Amino acid sequence: MSKFTKELGLLLSLFLIAAALQSFAQSLPMALCFYFLPTLYSAYFFGRRHATLTAFACVFLVILLDYFNSLFPNHHVAILPQERLFNFAIWAGILAVTGYAMGTLYERAQGMTNDLRNSFSSLLLVLQHVIVSEKRTDNESQRVIDVSTKIAETMSLGSDRIELLRSAILLRDLSELGISNDTLYKAADVTHAEVVASFEKEKVAPRTESVGNAVRRIVPIIVAAQILQDQGARASNVPIEAHILTVADAYQKLTNSSYGNPLSPQKAEEEIIAGAGSKFDPGVVEAFKKAFCERARGANA
Repeated sequence: MSKFTKELGLLLSLFLIAAALQSFAQSLPMALCFYFLPTLYSAYFFGRRHATLTAFACVFLVILLDYFNSLFPNHHVAILPQERLFNFAIWAGILAVTGYAMGTLYERAQGMTNDLRNSFSSLLLVLQHVIVSEKRTDNESQRVIDVSTKIAETMSLGSDRIELLRSAILLRDLSELGISNDTLYKAADVTHAEVVASFEKEKVAPRTESVGNAVRRIVPIIVAAQILQDQGARASNVPIEAHILTVADAYQKLTNSSYGNPLSPQKAEEEIIAGAGSKFDPGVVEAFKKAFCERARGANA
């Protein structure tokens, strides 16, 4: 869900709450409690500044509705003059403080999450440099990352999923340092059988942000990529990231002299396109065409 959609939903909720409570509520204090819901929603999704602004918007909306209610005496529902203004001021202050405090907690948690993610990514990069220096080979993984990222961006995958894809490419190369996949399974607290079973049950990996659970979300991509190498595009319910990795891997090998006579980028693209539906996922191949083939045609033009 995009930020615009969330903000639109927040605005709609404010007006719906206001309309419903002004029409059905019999007590102003009871009606005012419901305005905490959009404030907490704003704090959870947008942070401190947005939550504080939402709290003030709620206060302004209540005052505005009270003014309109005073213009229609026959529609006499939950208006401020019947309540103590001091109590209303207390409610407004508590609402603003709640929005500020909850937004602050959200931003601190988000900052810790970002720090943890950056540390994890840095650790993966360090391990990748160790692999390169030990094996004295070209950085093939970086080329796979570049191709995968372009395909993922063309498919409009979110930044979190693209980061998981990058991490999966780096982690799978740990075998070159003598670190087996069993070590990754232990770090993720999951077995190979459980990962495969999750594909059959169409489970969604948890979206928590600790390092252990980050690995738990990466391991299925690595396992699924191995399954795709054996079964091709007919493998079902595997993550789309694994399909992207398979295409990027194939393209890198087709254009790399380390795997035999390299093909030109154009010939390699034709090989990838020819494998759509049998070796590769058609949707991923279509994104590959948009990311590379159309770019090449534009350059030649």
